[in-house]
Amino acid sequence: MSSWSEERRADKAEDARQRREDRAFESKLRRDERRELKKEQRDDDSQRRRDRAARRQARAARREKNLTPGNVYRKGTLGLVALSALASLPAQVLHFVAIHWMLFPIGPAVEGAAWVMAAGVAYADEKKLPAWVRWLLRALSLSAAGFAAHINYQYGLSLVSHGVSFANAHVAGLGLAAVTLGGPLFFEVRQWVLTLSAAVIDPKRRAEAKARDKHEARRRKVFKDVVARQEQLMLAAPFGTLKAEEAFARAWWDVKGAPLGVTADVIADRLDAEADVSAVLAYADQTPEKLAVEYLLADIFKGEGGASGTLSGKPSGGPRDDASQARTALGGKGEGRDRSTSATDPVKPLAEADLKAVRKLAEALGGAGRLSARNVREAIGCRNDYAIRLRDAVRIEKKD
Repeated sequence: MSSWSEERRADKAEDARQRREDRAFESKLRRDERRELKKEQRDDDSQRRRDRAARRQARAARREKNLTPGNVYRKGTLGLVALSALASLPAQVLHFVAIHWMLFPIGPAVEGAAWVMAAGVAYADEKKLPAWVRWLLRALSLSAAGFAAHINYQYGLSLVSHGVSFANAHVAGLGLAAVTLGGPLFFEVRQWVLTLSAAVIDPKRRAEAKARDKHEARRRKVFKDVVARQEQLMLAAPFGTLKAEEAFARAWWDVKGAPLGVTADVIADRLDAEADVSAVLAYADQTPEKLAVEYLLADIFKGEGGASGTLSGKPSGGPRDDASQARTALGGKGEGRDRSTSATDPVKPLAEADLKAVRKLAEALGGAGRLSARNVREAIGCRNDYAIRLRDAVRIEKKD
């Protein structure tokens, strides 16, 4: 009996625990659902606020774009022109219909002639037609508008017969004539303003165009032969198939025989500079010990090393010799001297006065090791190869 009671109590306790867990799970599930629903509502509200802000910005941008002075002038002028047409056309129609109903088309025809001719002026400006065409269209437009203004003025005066005072009828006639003439005139002024605005170039583009014209003028002045060949190429090619700059580059190659901007003198000067650099690098590769050995061998084998038997100071067959051969092939063009025979020229002997000056310079600098080709060259005022030989000679003396 006690066993059954215990089992029953245990079952009840388990049922109670299960119910508590179920209620806790359901409560947590409801809280999660409410939290998720609130999050979705917040996201929706945020999205709606962003959409409203985007729409407000778009409307503000459209208003700002539409309310620019240019748009206000263009659209305002068209609105004013439409109002003038609405005011003047009925009076003309009534004037001619009062004469006979079959005269109804005359009013719209006269008024339409003025507007069609005004639109023709705008079309002539767009197509860049001759000036006399535009002035002819203007004259026709103003003639039609003037005739329509006279008709409307007469109609305004005729209102006296309908019980209107003469003063009021006179004012009505002047007003009708003014709007009849004012519409085409306003449209013509609008067209003038738009044409002048389109023709205005901003300062940056104006400066660019001026610089381009100046560049073309200087090119024609300095490179007359190349420009003549360029024009020949462009005339020979089919129209529009060869660009001006491409033709100039080809003309340069034809006349100068080299890529754009390069001439025979430029190539000659470049070879001279490369030869000088090669000689400096060759001397810079020497050491005092190596130079001493070379000078000793030159003294021993005097008369066997070349035309003068003296040490040349640079290796044969190097870049300088190749540059000299290429320089000779150019026929001596450029400012540099012809080095085609530099390999066989005698080496200038070192002057005792120069050696003495370099020794003093070494003492002033604190030793021969501080000597360089540059300070020796500046002190003596000589070429770089001679300065190197002076420096190396003094270094050998001080080492001995």
